[in-house]
Amino acid sequence: MTTQDPTNAGSAPTPGPIPGPKPGPRPGPRPSAAPVPPPTSVAPGSDPHRFGRVDDDGTVWLISSAGERIVGSWQAGDAEAAFAHFGRRFDDLSTEIALMEARLESGTGDARKIRAAAATLAETLPTASVLGDVDALAARLSAITEHAESAAAEAKAKREEQRAEQTARKEALAAEAEELAANSTQWKAAGDRLRTILDEWKTITGLDRKTDDALWKRYSAARETFNRRRGSHFAELDRERAGVKHAKETLCERAEALSGSTDWGPTSGAFRDLLAEWKTVGRAAKDVDDALWRRFKAAQDTFFAARNAVTAERDAEFKANATAKEALLVEAERIDTSDADSARAALRTITDKWDAIGKVPRERTDLERRLRAIEKKVRDAAEADWTDPQAQARAEQFQARVEQYEKQAAKAEAAGRTREAEEARANAEQWRQWADAAASALTKKR
Repeated sequence: MTTQDPTNAGSAPTPGPIPGPKPGPRPGPRPSAAPVPPPTSVAPGSDPHRFGRVDDDGTVWLISSAGERIVGSWQAGDAEAAFAHFGRRFDDLSTEIALMEARLESGTGDARKIRAAAATLAETLPTASVLGDVDALAARLSAITEHAESAAAEAKAKREEQRAEQTARKEALAAEAEELAANSTQWKAAGDRLRTILDEWKTITGLDRKTDDALWKRYSAARETFNRRRGSHFAELDRERAGVKHAKETLCERAEALSGSTDWGPTSGAFRDLLAEWKTVGRAAKDVDDALWRRFKAAQDTFFAARNAVTAERDAEFKANATAKEALLVEAERIDTSDADSARAALRTITDKWDAIGKVPRERTDLERRLRAIEKKVRDAAEADWTDPQAQARAEQFQARVEQYEKQAAKAEAAGRTREAEEARANAEQWRQWADAAASALTKKR
C-alpha cells in the first residue's frame, strides 16, 4: 500500500468560521421560529464507525441516506486512525454549525449572514471529506436556514418599528419646538429647552434621509422663529427699561429731597408712597436697577436713621416715666381709705404728679388700669361713709311710730280694751316693716 498525505484525501475544502458580530447593543429577545437543536461540539450519533468504513487499500467510505461515497484515501496509518481523522473533520463541521445555532438563538449574529453561511455550508456537504451523520448536519443546516429567514424577517420588522419610533420621537421634538416658537414667553426656559431638544435630536438615528431632512427643516424653522420673537421682545424690553430708569431716577431725587426732613409722621408716609410707586414702575437692567435702588435706599435710610434716633431718645424718656408712675402707684395703693376726705386729698396729690410725669410707652396700658382701680377704691370708700340725712330721719321717724303704737297697745291691754290693743299692735307691726325697710336701704348705701 502506497503511503499518501492524509491531507490530500480528495475532499473539498470546508468553509472557515463565520465572522463574529460587530460590537454594538445586543438586540432584545425575539420570538422563536423553527426549533433549533441545542449546540453541541459533536452531534449525537456521530460515531464514525456507524457512518463509514475503511477498505484494506485505505479507501474511506461515507455511509448516508444517499448511499455510499468515497471521502478519501488513508495511507498514514491503520483504519482506526482514518476513522479518527475523518471523524474530527466531521466534528469541526458540527462545531461550526453549533456556533451558527448559538448566534442565531441568542440574537448576537446577523440572521441574513448566518443564513448565507448555512446555505454555503449545505452546498459543501455532498462532497465533504468527513465521517459522521451528515444527514443530521443537513437537517440542522436546513433548520438554521428556516430559522434565519424568520429571524431576518423579524429583524427587518423590528428595524421598521425602530425607524417608526425614531421618526415619531423627532416628530414630537419638532412639534414641541414649533409650540415653543409660537407661544412661549419663558425666554430662558424655552431657549434652554430648544438646546436640549437639539442635543436629543442628535442621538436619534435610523430615519430615512428624506424624512430626516423634512423634520430637521421643521425644527430649524421653529428655532429661527423663536430667536426672532425673543430678539424683538428684548429690543422692546430695552426701550421699556430706559423709561423705567428715568422714572426711578426721579424717585431717587424725590427721596433725597425728603431725607433731611424732621417732620417724622408725614415724611414716613411720603417714603411709604415712594416705595409703593417704586414697586409699580418695573425693572431696569439689573446693574442699573441695583445702583438706583442703593441710591433710593440710602436716602430712605438717612431719614429713618434720624427718626429712629429721636424715637429711641423718646422711648428712653417714656420708659423712665413708666418707672416713675410705677412708684406713684405703689404710694397710691397704700392710701388709707378709712378717712374719705384724707384719702381723696392724697389721691389728688398723686394724680397731679401723675399728670406732670408725662407719657409712657404705648404698651404700658397696665399703669392706667391700676390707677383707675385705686381711684374706684377711694371713691367707693367715700360713698360708703356718706348717709342721706332725710333717709336717716325717715328711718328714725318710722321707729318712733313703732314705739308709740306699742305703748298704746300696752295701755289698752292693761285697761282691758282688747280690741283697741289689737289695733295698736297691728299698726306697730306695719310701722316696724317700714322702719326695717328704711334701715335696710341705709345699710345698702354704706
